[in-house]
Amino acid sequence: MSPLRPGQKIAIYMEGALGDPSGKMGYGVLRYSPNPIVCVIDSRHTGRDTEAVTGIPRPVPVVADVTEARALGAEVFLLGIAPGGGLIPPDWFPVIDEAVALGMSVVNGLHDRLGPRYALLEAGQFVWDIRIEPQGLGTGTGAARELENRRVLLVGTDMAVGKMTAGLEMWTTATAQGIDARFVATGQIGITIVGRGVPLDAVRVDYASGSIEAEVMAHSAAGLILIEGQGSLIHPGSTATLPLLRGSCPTHLVLCLRAGQEHLLRVPWVRIPPLRRFISLIEDLAEACGTFSRPTTVAVAVNTFGMPEGVAHAWVRRVTEETGLVACDPVRDGADALVQAVMG
Repeated sequence: MSPLRPGQKIAIYMEGALGDPSGKMGYGVLRYSPNPIVCVIDSRHTGRDTEAVTGIPRPVPVVADVTEARALGAEVFLLGIAPGGGLIPPDWFPVIDEAVALGMSVVNGLHDRLGPRYALLEAGQFVWDIRIEPQGLGTGTGAARELENRRVLLVGTDMAVGKMTAGLEMWTTATAQGIDARFVATGQIGITIVGRGVPLDAVRVDYASGSIEAEVMAHSAAGLILIEGQGSLIHPGSTATLPLLRGSCPTHLVLCLRAGQEHLLRVPWVRIPPLRRFISLIEDLAEACGTFSRPTTVAVAVNTFGMPEGVAHAWVRRVTEETGLVACDPVRDGADALVQAVMG
């Protein structure tokens, strides 16, 4: 469970990354965190606000350093950048040291643990290392198959195509409609936002499906469970799809993709297959020759970030024509159509 308390004021560290793809942790927190965000730290954009730089409709000031952030009342220093390999660059440590010395707590979603470095903290001060395997895990048993609710797994054609975003937008929309919905976070950004979950990439493979199963079963009374997807089945560096399927035993799938993308961004020799074939592949794997109930892919979340309105809507129409499914960009258009496809 999160040590971050409601109302604690956050400063997001994004030095050199505001406006760049590597700032996805910061963008997710900026867009969805219920905690107040007092500033973003990036000396390249000092004096501007985040909405002007990123387009995210939450304008907060951009400041140059930790001292300015603390002067604005920041209580928590959150690492908002996802560098390659998920490790903390050496030049960040003096900045983090300064934040801790000024009395700030730290939220760290990277693989390096900061807790041992800051063993002596003031009362109320904490270091939250998110990517730590939960205690007491066991192997998966398929227990979720017996639940009578709707369980929706977000699956993607690539990494970082908007699976978490689509899930959070659906959760927010469903809750606003009075649906008893829960969001199962499986990555550091989602866990930071909702306060609990499974950092799947920090869990040993033997316990991966069991960790997802345990979190799904913890929400078993909810009518709708939205499970954040990770990675992609066609990505040679991703092993997340199978434990997510086995742990959640989904009843429904929502496919997530980036409009116009033809191959994996970081592995360009892997072309994204025709969407209908890709959907069938995931449903076949989920069903495992009839061992499990076959989930139904009911909708497609299309990431059109950065596209002009007309171009974005044209891509959404193209996806609908190719798949025969409901499609929309849940950030641009809202997630009502996705929720309706699941609940209908």
